[in-house]
Amino acid sequence: MTTETATDHVDKWLEEIRAELPGDLDLTVEGVVDRILGIGRRLQKLLDETLSAHGLSHGEWKVLSSLRWAGKPYRRSAGELARIADLSSGAMTNRLDRLEEAGLVRRIPDPTDRRGVLVELTDKGGKLWAEAIGTQAEKEALLAAALKKTELEQLNDLLRRVMLEFEARGLGK
Repeated sequence: MTTETATDHVDKWLEEIRAELPGDLDLTVEGVVDRILGIGRRLQKLLDETLSAHGLSHGEWKVLSSLRWAGKPYRRSAGELARIADLSSGAMTNRLDRLEEAGLVRRIPDPTDRRGVLVELTDKGGKLWAEAIGTQAEKEALLAAALKKTELEQLNDLLRRVMLEFEARGLGK
């Protein structure tokens, strides 16, 4: 049996409930949506496991990632981090306190603003981030294991088209 003729749990579920669905409902679309949501849940579960194994919360991971993505010297203002995370300054202060206590970030005076503080990724924080992202990348390689390189590229192109349609309708993020 090839994957084109194989059935997964989504196929079986849609077949079971077909008679109860409105006749004009496109089961192909329903299958795509259910699979995308299911894959998303599974990827989220893998990320949850990765972060837990590395002693990080999602919020802490987001701060470390935001600092790393800033490029060398891996610094951002606390206000910028709060905006990225969509948090109040007080909530970001609490998060930064925990990360600083763990030795993953440090606060330094902003040389361009006497009242400002920059948050900088420490070597320890950078190492932990790299380990976690490496672990997660290994898990996400499941995508590549299921598809040939050309199929993975085609899937990426198709999903980009769907994403662009959402964005064009103001349904981004």
